[in-house]
Order: sequence, then structure tokens, then C-alpha cells
Amino acid sequence: MPEVTSYQPGTPCWIDLMVPDQRAALDFYAGLFGWEAEIGPPETGGYAMCTLRGKPVAGVMSAAAMGDEAPPPTVWTTYFCSADAQATSEAVSRAGGTVLLPVMDVMDLGRMLVAADPLGAVFGVWQPLAFPGVGLANEPGTLIWNELNTTDREAASAFYAEALGLESTPVGDAAGYFELSVDGRTVGGLQPLREGLPPEVPPHWLVYFAVEKADRSTAKVSAEGGTVLRPPYDMVAGRMAVVRDPQGAPFALIAPKSMG
Repeated sequence: MPEVTSYQPGTPCWIDLMVPDQRAALDFYAGLFGWEAEIGPPETGGYAMCTLRGKPVAGVMSAAAMGDEAPPPTVWTTYFCSADAQATSEAVSRAGGTVLLPVMDVMDLGRMLVAADPLGAVFGVWQPLAFPGVGLANEPGTLIWNELNTTDREAASAFYAEALGLESTPVGDAAGYFELSVDGRTVGGLQPLREGLPPEVPPHWLVYFAVEKADRSTAKVSAEGGTVLRPPYDMVAGRMAVVRDPQGAPFALIAPKSMG
């Protein structure tokens, strides 16, 4: 896919991870995806911008940068583009969501907030200024899909329609699965929280990374201290697996049919 330079409001545009051991996370994802990153300067809280072929693909931050506050769960956060973060924050509240981190400026790069939908799934909002977000996507080692797993599909659909302008449409050949779109362009997915998961697994946004071979990448995750939550299997879009990194952050790997 060509390099990405801008995003339409409502589109997932960035992902990041907050972890107890930032250096270990950077080394793990470098080995898995070929990313390059160094711990950032003190004025950014050490935030590390991960790149692939010189283009930004994700961020990784140390939980210690939160200071005395209780660290958040070790999970990947999906950020949605907004033309006006403050207006989006107000829309989130009107629609029944909860703003967890109020709108804040991130130097001259943009404005952000973190919120939870009414079912508890956490997401971020990014208003780009100097920094648009992910600069390379939909190819091996990069973000390819963002998926909401929820306990109430109708309530979630209504919330994201009002708060972010996302429309949900059933996928004909995938029972129970819905596409999320902005002005007719598919930008993500939505499905009921899968049966059989432990009861402590809350509604969440799952980040998918493209890989060339799902089995090979899954084996590498396991070899490097990660956990395989769902072994590789074939599905309509390709071959995928759900894994957890060594510090506990879940994510999905998918080898789309176009990549073999």
C-alpha cells in the first residue's frame, strides 16, 4: 500500500502500547516485525516512535512515565482521527461514553484524548496537526485492521455512530460480523465478544498486524516469551492467530490471502 499521509475523521490512524518494560517491548517488536525505535527524550516522557523503512507505524511508552498514577492495562490502544478533539470528546460524553484522559496537546504534533465506550472498550482520539499518524499500513509488519469485540453489538454500533460517525453493516459471508465504515469506506470491524473467553476479558479493540506467514510469526511470538491465545487458523480474509506479547498485550496476526 502507498504511504499514508492523511486520514479521514473516524478512521483508525494510530496505535500505541504502554508497558512496564519499554526496552523489552521495543526489542520484542523489532524482532517480530523489523521495527526500529529508540526511547524518546525526557520532554516526551520517553515515548518511542517505532518505524519501518523510516515511516511511523506505532508508539511504545513506559508505564513508569505515568508517575504515581496506577498504570493502565498492558494493551494496544487504537486511536481514531478527529478534526476537532474537543468536539469529539463532547460527542463521546453525549453518546454515553466516558472520557478517561481529557483533551491534551501533544507539543505541535496534535491533540489527543482517551475514552471508553458504554460497554467498557477503551480507545483514543487523535486530532492531527504536524503528525497525521501511521505512515505505512496494510503490508507485513504494519497495522492492517482494528476490530471491536463487544458484549452488546447494537449499543456499540449506536455509540460509535454518534461519537465518531462510524456506520456498521453486516458482512454477508461472516455470520455475526459487521464492517465499520466512514462515508462508505470500510475502516474496521465489530463482532460479539467470542464465547469461551475468560469472564475477565472485557470488551476491547483488537489490533491486527499483517505478516507474510501466520504460522511462522506465531511460532516466533512463542519462542520470544509470548503466549498463543488462539493458534493459526484459516478464515475468510486469510490465515490468522491471536497472541499476547511477553508483557501481556494481546494482538492479532494475519497473513491476508493476497500475501499467502
